Amino acid sequence: MSEKGDLAESLFLDGYNCAQSVAGAFADELGLPLGAVVHMAGGFGGGFGRLREMCGAVSGATLVLSILRGYDDPKDDAAKAALYAEVQQLANDFRAANGSYLCRELLGEEQAGSGSVPAPRTAAYYESRPCAQLCRS
Repeated sequence: MSEKGDLAESLFLDGYNCAQSVAGAFADELGLPLGAVVHMAGGFGGGFGRLREMCGAVSGATLVLSILRGYDDPKDDAAKAALYAEVQQLANDFRAANGSYLCRELLGEEQAGSGSVPAPRTAAYYESRPCAQLCRS
């Protein structure tokens, strides 16, 4: 797999959430310290604040795309459309490779998450989830 995939998986196994892991793997390209990138991506984990919606790996990748290829002029519809097209392609490719881009579906859960407290990161936690591989993808 790619160097970025290896790094994203490693960051996840170090305890970062999926969004932090994927975004953090690109800290050098973003010209930002790892600490700043994972800070910005923190709320996107758990499928957006543990709601089990959009997978954090996709959210982290979207943050990277936005920083690298985003726009700052709200009237630049062409730049908006170009970014949105890249985000849609990213999400569709992720879904094609992994079966979904919704956290709860990837985890095999029936409904949205409840509660804000993250599960303890134990060996059983890592064994029961596909997240490390999803970050790698």
